[in-house]
Amino acid sequence: MASIRKHRDKWQVRIRRAGLQPLSKSFSLRKDGAEWARQMEVKADRAELPTDLKALQRITLADLVVRYRDTVSVKKRGYENERISLTAFLHHPICSKRLSDLRTEDFAAYRDQMLQTVKPTSLKRYLDPIHNLFEVARHEWGVPLRDNPLGRLKLKAPSQRRERRLLSGEWERILEAARLCRNPWIEPIIRLALATGMRRGEVLALEDNQIDLERRSLLIRKTKNGHARTIPLTVEAVRILGQLLRGRLGPLFPITRNAFRLAWERLRERADLGDFHFHDLRHEAISRFFELGLNPPEVALISGHRDMRQLFRYTHPLREGIIDKMDRSTS
Repeated sequence: MASIRKHRDKWQVRIRRAGLQPLSKSFSLRKDGAEWARQMEVKADRAELPTDLKALQRITLADLVVRYRDTVSVKKRGYENERISLTAFLHHPICSKRLSDLRTEDFAAYRDQMLQTVKPTSLKRYLDPIHNLFEVARHEWGVPLRDNPLGRLKLKAPSQRRERRLLSGEWERILEAARLCRNPWIEPIIRLALATGMRRGEVLALEDNQIDLERRSLLIRKTKNGHARTIPLTVEAVRILGQLLRGRLGPLFPITRNAFRLAWERLRERADLGDFHFHDLRHEAISRFFELGLNPPEVALISGHRDMRQLFRYTHPLREGIIDKMDRSTS
């Protein structure tokens, strides 16, 4: 905030704002001083003035990471994975740097070092919360950072778009391998994922009070985009859920996310699935919904997509099916 006072035969203007270096200048005319003060206030609003290095010298990157992990990440649905990632990041020497000394060049060196052991897509996933951390620090915590040091960091990651669908015989091998699992919940989880197109976390979080078999509907309260949705159930989904609900209250699947992840990895190796991921069952289900003749709004109601462009990324009709339709249209 600017202050103007008469000092001898001059008008002295001082500007003080939290996180910025104090500014002062003298003028012969008061109106010139007031005009300069307005210009400096505008620059301050635009983050164009020098930051207060003393404030940044008191804070290390580790201080921000710990605060972000314990106050922001903890509120996220994917907190456990992000907590592990951020805690591991704290052991890197870059976290001992003070914010006054931290530059994009430091993260470029970190990027180059990490790329020797991890893929670009994995590194991007690790850096996403760090990038968001600086945005929160700048805009919500009042940390006087002029810009985000990760904002100009270049990291080219290949597209994660997948077109993997079940090949002939793979579904049978998946079920056969699932029946060999010691955990009895693996097979119904996999069957339900394909019958509904639900995400892994949505399936694992299911409870009995979300299901209405009479109306053939299922309420998904916690979703990736934060919007609850009610989906219609296929005959197969009703059959699976009917068996699971017999005499059960509360959670349908008493298994942790990590336990299921490990079980799936063993199953995938046993069934010789190659690069088939569990999330590909969602791709398969959505593609099958379209092949059944459902239109995009109807499929979006089931999948939960609010952006049609994202929905179509999950849609991979089998080429054989397209060829059959083309042949029928010309016969």
